[in-house]
Amino acid sequence: MDKFERFGDRPVPVNKQQLVPTSGNYPQGFEIGSIHVGIKPASKSQPDLVSIRSTGPLHLASAAAVFTKNEFPAASITVSKDLLHSSKGHGVRGVIANSWCANTLTGVPGLQDSAAMAKAAGRCLADGHTDGEDAASFLVMHTGIGGQRLPIEPILQNIPNLAQNMGSSHQHWLEGAWALATTDTFPKLLSTTFTLPSFGKSTKFSLVGITKGAGMVFPNMHTTLGIFCTDAPVSPRALQRLLSIAADKSYNCISIDGDTSTNDMVALLANGAAVYSSEQREGAPAGSNEVVQVDWDPSKSEASQSHDFSVLQVVLSDFLARAAQLVVRDAEGATKFITIRVRGCTETEASKRIASVIARSSLVKTGIYGGDPNWGGILAALGYSLVDTQFSGKGIIVPESTSISFAHSGTPGGYIKFLHQGRPVEVEESNIREIMAMEDVEVVVDLRDTGSDYQTSDGESIFWTSDLTHDFVTINSGVEL
Repeated sequence: MDKFERFGDRPVPVNKQQLVPTSGNYPQGFEIGSIHVGIKPASKSQPDLVSIRSTGPLHLASAAAVFTKNEFPAASITVSKDLLHSSKGHGVRGVIANSWCANTLTGVPGLQDSAAMAKAAGRCLADGHTDGEDAASFLVMHTGIGGQRLPIEPILQNIPNLAQNMGSSHQHWLEGAWALATTDTFPKLLSTTFTLPSFGKSTKFSLVGITKGAGMVFPNMHTTLGIFCTDAPVSPRALQRLLSIAADKSYNCISIDGDTSTNDMVALLANGAAVYSSEQREGAPAGSNEVVQVDWDPSKSEASQSHDFSVLQVVLSDFLARAAQLVVRDAEGATKFITIRVRGCTETEASKRIASVIARSSLVKTGIYGGDPNWGGILAALGYSLVDTQFSGKGIIVPESTSISFAHSGTPGGYIKFLHQGRPVEVEESNIREIMAMEDVEVVVDLRDTGSDYQTSDGESIFWTSDLTHDFVTINSGVEL
């Protein structure tokens, strides 16, 4: 039995229900809809086709995306890249996505299917504001089993029905998140509001995201699928820069199984609907209908960008980090959410690589699953993490300065050291049991332990991962559950 046959049409597990929102703050000028097409024959009710469209001013949005670097990209990657290249991120109307079929390794017919799906969405979902070549205005995403073509005829036949299911309620967004799910056990939906300095505190902007996991997750640009929308006015070049920075601090910092999917894509749309016909930027000429977009100047450093850009960068990075963590919390077969925190390294790229290598260590992941802190495995992964890299032999890792700790709320300072400046530390068995019993486990690797307070984050990199369990092996081995 294929592993995908075991999922779908199942209730959310009790321990995951608190991760599913019961309400939200959704951006103006966006609608989402989802329907059941039958892409997965065994599924009877779960939606498997979803679209998000901009209904804001002129029905257009700025768009940006980051894509997998896998050398076998799915057809959806090629089609979406082509749209962003030809449009330069201007005038994109939305995204259409399906679950249960990845449309990978399907050659020219697969590319034609993806293009047909995107164009059908442009014709049927653009709310009557498109014709001719403008129909090619939707990004497209696929997820699911690879090596099979899309059942394109049922999809094309049902896109007009999808247009009738569009809306902006919480239920619409929740069902849309479910439509992305494959081996996910709960829908991943989140939203927030924020302000931007130039528009005043009275102008509230919203940001929403839907995303999915829960296997083949390891970044090489970013991982999994995600669709994010905001009603703030942002230029395409600023949007692309913001997304690239945010993805590098979030989706690029998670790993479940160390595999990078062929379909990975995260898209970000911004339509400016919150300010287009309402309150304008403070200080704008009276009666002016022009909305000034948040922009990015490539000739300036990040620190010299506008206040609006800097604020939005923080908002988006934090938001995508929350979304990425939801993916890890739903890792296939996982029982633990593990944070790897590396401190005391002045080379950001080196510290991030160290955190990544530890997060992917099978010894570390299986040890934590079995209730063993396994600091020896952590130390081993740390020791080889920079071998054959530009940082090898540069003195970044010094055994006599290295300490390893686990978070422990009952200890002064919040951490218990297992290794102090290169030497093992005796830890009470009761403390070990408490640490290993927690669902959230945090490991801190301090490369320059001087005895200072662990609250400092100088030279810090963070990676999020999960434990590696018997269930993960069962799910991915074809063995009956």
